[in-house]
Parts: sequence; structure tokens; C-alpha cells
Amino acid sequence: MNQSDSHEDSVGGLGFSDTDRGSDYAPLRTLAHRDPAVVPPSASLRETLFLMNQGHGDAVVVADEETRLPLGLVTLRDVLQVITFEGGELNEPVAAYMVGAPPTIAADAPAHRAKVLMAKKNIHHVVLVEPDGSLSGLLSHSDLLGLRTGEAEELRGVVAAARDMSAMAIAADRVRRTGAQLFASGMGVEALCQWMSGLNDLIAMRIIELIEDEFDLPAVSWCWMVFGSEGRLEQTFATDQDNGLIFLPADPGTTQATREAFLPFAQEVNRALHHCGFERCRGDVMAGNPEWCLSEAEWRAKFDSWLRTPEPEALLNGTIFFDFRPVYGNYDLVDKLRNWLVPQAPEYPRFFRALAEQALTCSPALGLAGRFVYDKNRDFPHTIDLKLHGARPFVDAARIWALLNGVWFTNTADRLRAAGALMQTPPAETAAEVEAFHVIQRFRIHQQLSTSELERGNCIDPRDLNELHRLMLKEAFKQAKKVQLRLKQQFGL
Repeated sequence: MNQSDSHEDSVGGLGFSDTDRGSDYAPLRTLAHRDPAVVPPSASLRETLFLMNQGHGDAVVVADEETRLPLGLVTLRDVLQVITFEGGELNEPVAAYMVGAPPTIAADAPAHRAKVLMAKKNIHHVVLVEPDGSLSGLLSHSDLLGLRTGEAEELRGVVAAARDMSAMAIAADRVRRTGAQLFASGMGVEALCQWMSGLNDLIAMRIIELIEDEFDLPAVSWCWMVFGSEGRLEQTFATDQDNGLIFLPADPGTTQATREAFLPFAQEVNRALHHCGFERCRGDVMAGNPEWCLSEAEWRAKFDSWLRTPEPEALLNGTIFFDFRPVYGNYDLVDKLRNWLVPQAPEYPRFFRALAEQALTCSPALGLAGRFVYDKNRDFPHTIDLKLHGARPFVDAARIWALLNGVWFTNTADRLRAAGALMQTPPAETAAEVEAFHVIQRFRIHQQLSTSELERGNCIDPRDLNELHRLMLKEAFKQAKKVQLRLKQQFGL
């Protein structure tokens, strides 16, 4: 696309059909619409088939009768295969033919995590478990949306088939090109970001897999984390890396040696991500930096320090690191960090007041007379940085409200919805905030696809917009001002 395309209403991608509301951060237990069929290991194939025939779906969980710990999974296709081609008898126990140790995921994990797991392993069912490991439910592919649309099935196959970084770079480029086509065809911003985040996660996972095989890593639990826009599932077409690594050393005394063993691996992953189009972080917030390759105890100490001492650096980190989520490795390490942090954060009002003060320094680009306020950017005069003066007021406020109310959604729209409900914000007001945020995001994405200059990716000249779009942008900025007014009133600023 070129700059002149921005005058078009729909061809350039500014057809505002942003009506999608499905969230990738909805807890999985809310998506499993029925109680799963459960049988003990001693149940026969006949009994298992009978349950399926009674309307319990095409899969049955095999679980211990006393503890309800899932032991296996058997699908209708498996049973028919056994009986038709393997000579299985209907009276034989299902345990002899089940898939043992079925893929499991925490029932309160976000839907995004299940989508990526299913795509990664090419499976159609995942067992949901409670914190104690007992059975909670069964989720099927049909319960999820996102990675089955917009050529995603074919793209994930391309990613999975990649055997080197050249192939990975080609796959990543294809994802971006397809995403641009979906945007131009009118796909909603929220759905598009979730679509891209899912495939970008698969790309990152495959890159880490390929590089992991080249290193003799310590035999300890570890996990690759992402922060910032990637952590919020809000990656657009001009993005950089924000990532880190968490590990659990064999004992505290081996922490430094364990870190040193992980660093060459993490640095190689950072290089590979850069090669595949994910720019290096200018602030060096990457797992290959020793400062962000930390043990579980060190990460807790970091967050504790930021909360207790709200200095400028702590506030800057608060805008990046409090959006963390896991991508590859042992997710439990990241979930435990989150579960420790959620009840801790509200205990530090000084931190949140300082965070609110910082958020208010970044005003929406709209003056008192309702006219646009332009950045003093010598390189791009008469422009507005939509990331800084458009999206950020929503992102910052949503983060503050979510953390204050014990909500661990990282996505901005999800935070606004969840925290808004807890704060008893009128639903219409929350809906207006979410819609305004997505309007600004749509303008950002359109600008990124309209320019080849990376630095100009978020800078828009309102003169390039038609009258209707200028009005829409002004209305979105008005909502951003209302969000900041609520912050001022809440913290007495």
C-alpha cells in the first residue's frame, strides 16, 4: 500500500466492522459447555460407546473413580479404529486403548493458551483440570475460534514444517501478509490481534524448539515469557521484542551458574526472532540480557522492589513487565508468579498513585477546542503518534484498574471489561472505551501497512483522513480523555 490509500474507506483497511467480542482471555472453564463423559479404566469399550451415543460428544475422559485424576482420553474415532481394524472386542477395558497422559491445561487458563496448545500439538481435545489436578472439563476444538480461520490451519502447518531459520522467516512473512489481507477485508481489530498473536506464538515456539535442540540446557524447569504488546495480545504490524526467561534452579546456590547456562541459548533465540521480523527491543528487554533471565525468586524480588519503591525506573517497568504471560516451557512457573503477584499488588497504593501520575503525563491528542494537538516531531511534522497519544491512555488505565482489582487479564479490552464490572462502571461506558481503543488501533494498523518507514508506523497526519474518519478519531480521543479524568478523580490528581 502507499500513502494515498489512506483516503479510501475500505480498500485500505479502514472499513470499521469491528463488532467481534470474543476474548482470548476468557477462562477455559466458561467455554466447556457440557460436563464431560467420564469412565473408570475398567469400563468396557461397549460402555464407552454407549456414553458417546447418549449425546456426550465424540470423546470420553478416563479418570480415577476416587480422585478424578484424568488418566487418559478416548475418542469415537479411536474406538472405531480399534474395533474395525485392530480386532478389539467390545467387552475389553477402555484402558487398553485410551491415549494415556492426555494433554491437560488449567481450567482457569485463558482461551488463547488452549488455542496455541491445540494448534501446536495438532490435537482436537484438551482436558481441563483444577489446581489439585482433578478433572474439571473437556474442551474440543469446536469450542474455540480463531486459529481455524483466515488460512490459519495452512499457516500453522507451514510453521510446524519449518526446519531452519530461513523457513521460519518465510513463514513469519506469510503470516504478516495474510494478516494484512484480513485487515484490508474488514476483519475486526480484536479478532485480528488474537489471530496474529496465536500464530506469532506458534512461530516463537517453533523457533525456540529448533534452537533448544542445539544447546545442552540445564535440567531444570524454565519458561519463556513475553511482555508489552505481545503480552497483551495486541501486537500490530510494527512491533519489537519484549521477552524474558524464568527458571527454577536446583538450589539457590546454583542460580548464577544456571543463568549463565541459559544466556547463550536465549541470545540465539533473540537473534532468530529478529531474523524473522521481530525487531530487537531498543531498551534490551530481552531474555538474552542477564537482567531479564532470572530465577523464580529473582523475578519475585524484582516485582516486590518495583511495588515498594515507585521510582521512575520502577514505573517504566510497570508499564512493560506487568503484562507478562508464558509462551514456551513450564507455564506453571509463570502462573505461580502471577498468582503470587495478583494479591500483592493492591497492597501498595503509593505505587498505583505514581503509576496514575505517570499515565496522565501522556495526554490524548485533542485540545480544549476539540482540535487535534500535533506532536512536535521534526521528522514527521503535523502528525500524531497514535501509540503514545491515542492507545496508551487506554492501556495504562486498564492496567492500573486490573491490577488494583485483582484481575489478571493482560489484554487491554479484557481488562477494561473485567475491571469495569468489578468497579460497577456502567456497561455502556465500558463498551464505549473498548470501541474507542479499537478504533485507534485500527488507524494504527492502517498507518503501519501504508508506510515502509518503521519510525512512521504510529504517526498519522489527520489531513490524510476523510472527514468521517477525522470525526471518528476525535471521538476516540474524547473517550481517552474521559478515561484519564476517571483516573484523576480516583487518585485525587
